[in-house]
Amino acid sequence: MWYQNDVTKNLGTKYPIIQAGMAGGITTPELVASVSNSGGLGTIGAGYMSVTDLNECIKHVKKQTNLPFGVNFFIPEEPEYSEEQLNQMQKLLKPFKKELNLFNDGPFILKQIDIERQMETVLKEKVPVCSFTFGIPPKEIMKELKKEGIQVIGTATTVEEALINQECGVDLIVAQGSEAGGHRGTFLGTYDESMIGTFSLLPQVVDAVEVPVIAAGGVMDGRGVVAALALGAKGVQMGTAFLTNKESGAKEIHKKAILQAEETSTTLTSAFSGKPARGITNSFIHMMKEYENQILPYPVQNALTKELRREAGNQRNPEFMSLWSGQSPRLSKDVNVHELMDSLVMEVEKGIHNLTGQ
Repeated sequence: MWYQNDVTKNLGTKYPIIQAGMAGGITTPELVASVSNSGGLGTIGAGYMSVTDLNECIKHVKKQTNLPFGVNFFIPEEPEYSEEQLNQMQKLLKPFKKELNLFNDGPFILKQIDIERQMETVLKEKVPVCSFTFGIPPKEIMKELKKEGIQVIGTATTVEEALINQECGVDLIVAQGSEAGGHRGTFLGTYDESMIGTFSLLPQVVDAVEVPVIAAGGVMDGRGVVAALALGAKGVQMGTAFLTNKESGAKEIHKKAILQAEETSTTLTSAFSGKPARGITNSFIHMMKEYENQILPYPVQNALTKELRREAGNQRNPEFMSLWSGQSPRLSKDVNVHELMDSLVMEVEKGIHNLTGQ
């Protein structure tokens, strides 16, 4: 069977389909558990979660499924910026905040995620799978994960990044193409150099590494899964496809924007977070283009726009929200997770039959 391979064996799932660990509240316990209960691997997006929130989310997932699930982490970064740059960006953001009636001018405090304490929670709760974005996990963390038999998934946007992940000791590698929605996992070189499409990147990574490779970026239905398998992937990771599901925690206005978007609707921007991410073009992205050279590095820019994005969501104003989406929004569906998973499996089997007659 097409779904019995190294990915399903390593992860303990029925199908080699992974729901991406989208940070920011999208990966509700209901979404994660539903994906796992439907045969895939649900993933908690812990990128911005406090240790307390992560612990509660894991416990809620466990109440809804006894099948494997994962947690995705962001590798911490040490940004370099000056007080002058900070003040300048705060000044640039004031008109946007004013439009949303936000007038809180308190002191800026950058709260960094404590990945070591997050890991303690994962180890304590015996989460079966951990994935990492924006780099490779420190050796001490890898050692602890391996010791507990936890499967580790790395993210690569170039062959060189894939090789570094393999050297680090990950069990599986996600080859993330430029079509992917949200943040790109690039951690080497420039972002421009890593803008490689999924189906160009995938076979090159497959040829370069020995561990199983998972395709990500633009995969929305069974046709994408079949294409990924044909190019050597052992599975797929899908984000946008699950974002519009009913169990997703994305704002309804965000889901609606994707469901109504076209293939030309997305763009890459650093304006919201300080790191290139793909989302649906809106007024904030458009107006911030002329200030690209003043955008602060991640996670500083992300912290500066956090309140703005949240309030825009509360006011149902899509023009100031980060509407992350991949390049295939026309293929998105407003359905339950089990309906999406059922259709994926049916489409893959139909596609393989059409190609092979088997």
